[in-house]
Amino acid sequence: MKNTAPPVASALKAKAARIHKRLLAEYGTPVWTQQDGVSELVATILSQNTNDGNRDLAYARLRARFPSWEAVRDASTEAVIEAIRPAGLANQKGPRIQAALARITEARGSLTLDFLADMPLDEARAWLTAINGIGPKTAAIVLLFCYGHRAFPVDTHVHRVTGRLGLRPEKASADETHGLMEALCPDGAEGPFHINLIRHGRQICHARNPRCEACCLRRECLAVAPGVR
Repeated sequence: MKNTAPPVASALKAKAARIHKRLLAEYGTPVWTQQDGVSELVATILSQNTNDGNRDLAYARLRARFPSWEAVRDASTEAVIEAIRPAGLANQKGPRIQAALARITEARGSLTLDFLADMPLDEARAWLTAINGIGPKTAAIVLLFCYGHRAFPVDTHVHRVTGRLGLRPEKASADETHGLMEALCPDGAEGPFHINLIRHGRQICHARNPRCEACCLRRECLAVAPGVR
């Protein structure tokens, strides 16, 4: 599959490989449950600006209330909003989910995203992000975890940690970092590397008061105080 991520220096790729290896040693190899693309898309929309617990509760309520994604698509917006209220921003997320489901149906004739597996990465990403409310992170999650594309999702934790480690330019936005990390990541390591960077951001590399003394990556870090190395 074609990937137009920018070229990067071999030294930076080697650094990324070392960091990935150390994160594996620290946190292990992550496992995840693979689901179909439409389900992942809905779950990822629900996850925006909330925590995993609220997302999971809202998703479970939505699935319990409606027997299929077609039923969600065709339901009253008020009923969908009420079902997903625990996720927060339900007044935005409900219409967004229904509009995405309607757009997929209109374009493909049925509610499936499985055709994305056979598209080049850049085309698949462009198709998804053309849907209102679907940004690079949501698209990358669907393409990586459902269809095996070499996409690299960048959330706030990944953006913060990669910046401190010098894996991206200091002023690179989260959207720009998607392509940079796709170019840096060892082939086939996108899922584990992404998940372990999030774990590291949540447990050690906090936005405020990072636990540098406990960090397995402190020798790679540009932000850690010299005395902590």
